[in-house]
Amino acid sequence: MKTFSAKAHEVDRKWYVIDAADKILGQVAVEAAILLRGKKKPIFTPHVDTGDFVVIINADKVRLSGNKETQKIYTRYTGFVGNQKVETPRKLRERRPELLVEYAVKGMIPHNRLGAQILSKLKVYQGTEHPHEAQQPEVYEVA
Repeated sequence: MKTFSAKAHEVDRKWYVIDAADKILGQVAVEAAILLRGKKKPIFTPHVDTGDFVVIINADKVRLSGNKETQKIYTRYTGFVGNQKVETPRKLRERRPELLVEYAVKGMIPHNRLGAQILSKLKVYQGTEHPHEAQQPEVYEVA
């Protein structure tokens, strides 16, 4: 029996909508990462993008468990001396709440060119409105 390897142009992609309102951030990110990578598909191939498109709405209403809202730290560095930027989820939520979900999902996919291609299929929106109704996305329920 030969080993099956999916081809990028043969993959049938679906669109899913995940409502993040009052859901734990990590649980939403796990389900989104699994859908983006295509891990639940029988044609999953590690070196090929076999995943689906994921639209996450209500990113501003996502919850963090425990004391992560004030104690977790997001750090980035500008490249200049003394310019290390530190931000808590509370400050990030005030500035741009979509980034909370994007950072969580980005940490769960491969950190290479394939991961960047996979991450481009993630669409995160603050409210309930999104411009992807024409793709007829299915509602995906996070437990």
